[in-house]
Amino acid sequence: MPTLGDLERSVMDSLWDSPDPLSAYDIQAQLAAATTKPLAATTVLTVLSRLEKKGFVRRERSERPHRYAAVASREDHMAELMHEVLGGADDRAAVLARFIGQVSPEEADALRRLLP
Repeated sequence: MPTLGDLERSVMDSLWDSPDPLSAYDIQAQLAAATTKPLAATTVLTVLSRLEKKGFVRRERSERPHRYAAVASREDHMAELMHEVLGGADDRAAVLARFIGQVSPEEADALRRLLP
């Protein structure tokens, strides 16, 4: 699975947090509100292009400016990362045991409810 750099992650956070597709200008404005160093629209478009090639976003070309939406949810992405980490472990049970040993009581309760 392709990874996300810091700027890519920020762009994806904007898309994941929005119920509707966003233009590069929408994302640029959101990122500008969260930082002291605003990004150029061309930079945001470049990041969106990379994310599209990696399969993280889809571009809607039906209107101008184009709008972008996440292909999968944040939760789907995180679950895939967790699965990838487990897939690279020689001893999956040991990794899971360490993970479970570090969760809060509330998270442990949630895990119990999710398991059959």
